[in-house]
Amino acid sequence: MKQRHGLIHWAAALAGVLFSFHTATAASGAQGSPNVVVIFADDLGYGDLGCFGAKGQATPNLDRMAAEGVKFERFYVAQPVCSASRMALMTGCYPNRVGIKGALGPGAKVGISKEETTLAELVKQNGYATAAFGKWHLGDDPQFLPVRHGFDEYLGLPYSNDMWPYHPELVNLTPEQRKKRRGFPALPLVDGDRIILPEVTTVEQTRLTTWYTQRAVKFINTNKDKPFLLYLAHSMPHVPLFVSDKYKGNSANGVYGDVIEEIDWSVGEVLKALKENGLDENTLVIFTSDNGPWLSYGTHSGSPGPLREGKGTVWEGGVREPFVARWPGKIPSGKVVTEPAMTIDILPTVAALTGSKLPDHKIDGRNIWPLLSATDGAKNPHEAYYFYYNDNELQAVMKGRWKLYLPHSYRTLNGRPGGKDGVPAPYEQRTLEKAELYDVVSDISERTDLGAANPEVVAELEKLAEDMRADLGDSLTKRAPNGARLAGKVE
Repeated sequence: MKQRHGLIHWAAALAGVLFSFHTATAASGAQGSPNVVVIFADDLGYGDLGCFGAKGQATPNLDRMAAEGVKFERFYVAQPVCSASRMALMTGCYPNRVGIKGALGPGAKVGISKEETTLAELVKQNGYATAAFGKWHLGDDPQFLPVRHGFDEYLGLPYSNDMWPYHPELVNLTPEQRKKRRGFPALPLVDGDRIILPEVTTVEQTRLTTWYTQRAVKFINTNKDKPFLLYLAHSMPHVPLFVSDKYKGNSANGVYGDVIEEIDWSVGEVLKALKENGLDENTLVIFTSDNGPWLSYGTHSGSPGPLREGKGTVWEGGVREPFVARWPGKIPSGKVVTEPAMTIDILPTVAALTGSKLPDHKIDGRNIWPLLSATDGAKNPHEAYYFYYNDNELQAVMKGRWKLYLPHSYRTLNGRPGGKDGVPAPYEQRTLEKAELYDVVSDISERTDLGAANPEVVAELEKLAEDMRADLGDSLTKRAPNGARLAGKVE
């Protein structure tokens, strides 16, 4: 009996040791915890990748990602503009919930709040190394930079590459006309929270994609023996377009195609680094973009493919993005997902994969791992997605295949071509006087308003819109938000 009691005590002690070891290992990020790489382009069109039908430019590495992983036909961003879209990715929230709208300019007095939990802060609970390279655009004051929000390393531009004295809309104006327009200060390159190059020139712009990629590869090599999160946010293909000599004149689609081919090269370098370090089967790699193409730039703009409109609108061309993901052994090869998903869903999905605790405050995203892993029969976990733009305007609601556009004004070229050689053509404003309903699965180009034939669907989506107005408000109907939080303010 004493021997049996001794065995029981020994087993209990061993179980306690093992439990303590498991808990400590999980808390610190155990070996085998998945690495996460998120590659984010800027102003990329739905039709800009070969695996999404692009012509005139080659994207073999991204096409390989799709062939070896999963491709989403209906992946959305929360808003069709830089800062707001990136805020959704970083926090898992609709950007108007966390106080960010539009595209923050140099010297903005607001930015990402220290009260929010970023992707980097999420995984650092489990001992992950973290890095952000490229465009940030969530505030350029030091308190808003990536290294103050969970990232160990940062190299990049604090905002868009056109926010400099040579903005494409200014270069062809007379000196007198230019004085009447708001100019921008010199464009800085930041390392950590320190400006290392006060004035980026055209020479440095051609090197940005290469520099970001080199730092990304170095980060992977350095952290191969611990779990890591890498956020690689290219400044391109946002205008003005710049490409290195190694890809200049490479494509059949002019400088825009050259830029896309260099981004594809960058993806290939990241995949190669993972392979060489034996990390392929323990790394989730995601590629998408912040919003659709800036159509007014014409030959320097991407293609929305069959989608309607582009950046700066909530029509499909503005918010529906190419999306591919790869994780050998966890994501099956060559799968196509037709269920919708959104950038707000990436943070809670990463939380589930890494065993990280979600923030205590409300987020809007949901875990979409069943979709990402192409599980048979997997369904989107949301009741609906909501599309805000401008100053908290609720402009559209989407449930399943149905998307209801609420009355609002939007910009359009109205069938006219965009500009040439980096000089934009002017938009015109059009107003949607009444709600319009589209089946964005069977009518991908949104040509036929089906509202009159489906009044019950319209009523259901209008009810969902009204419920969201009670939470996040709607300036179009003069509703104040109740569930929104404040952005960070310069201290």
